Amino acid sequence: MTWEAQFKEIFGIKWPKLLESLGQTAYMLGLALLIGAVIGLGLALLMVLCRKDGLHPNKAVYAVVNVYVNIVRSMPFIITLVFVFPLTRLIVGKTYGSTAMLVPLVIYISPYLARLMENSLLEVSHGVIEAALAMGATTWQIILRFLLPEALPSMVLAMTTGTVGLLGATAMAGYVGGGGVGDLALTYGYQRYNFPLLILTVIILILFVQLLQLLGNRISGKMRQHR
Repeated sequence: MTWEAQFKEIFGIKWPKLLESLGQTAYMLGLALLIGAVIGLGLALLMVLCRKDGLHPNKAVYAVVNVYVNIVRSMPFIITLVFVFPLTRLIVGKTYGSTAMLVPLVIYISPYLARLMENSLLEVSHGVIEAALAMGATTWQIILRFLLPEALPSMVLAMTTGTVGLLGATAMAGYVGGGGVGDLALTYGYQRYNFPLLILTVIILILFVQLLQLLGNRISGKMRQHR
């Protein structure tokens, strides 16, 4: 008996099916994280710049962004997923599949990353900002040359935390036909009482988390050493 046949006998699926599910999870995780990080950084910068002691205080803008971030962060992903079904259908044309899941995943993760990035940006010493202002730097120069470089190591750790949370959301997306490891665990594992496959998917997710955390810690550590 070949190892492929042994794999199917133990886990109840063919080897390519596992690879397909891993690819779907990586696709959702990578693209949602990229888009969510860009949106999250924009929201974080708005909150930092427009807060009372920011470079451009604006109570209205800060209040709107802050309330939006708090509201979305307080909603469990499964509720967010169902709530934005009409928007998902409008943008993608359907509410199932890995691509459709990107819409709720981005909406879910961007405010979460925004709050983490805001905390990282607020950790930057006011002395750095004051020195930049004394040199006549513009707002964009302060952001690009002073604020972001100083906050980057902390932001990498924030991104790592957000990525781990997003991985859990991608697994949950399988509950509504999003594909990936979560769909594999539910459809081929839980519903068919296939406990070896359930254990395998749990091990895969644990390894994902460990690798992501290790990578994030390593990158952040190297950045702090070269500052």
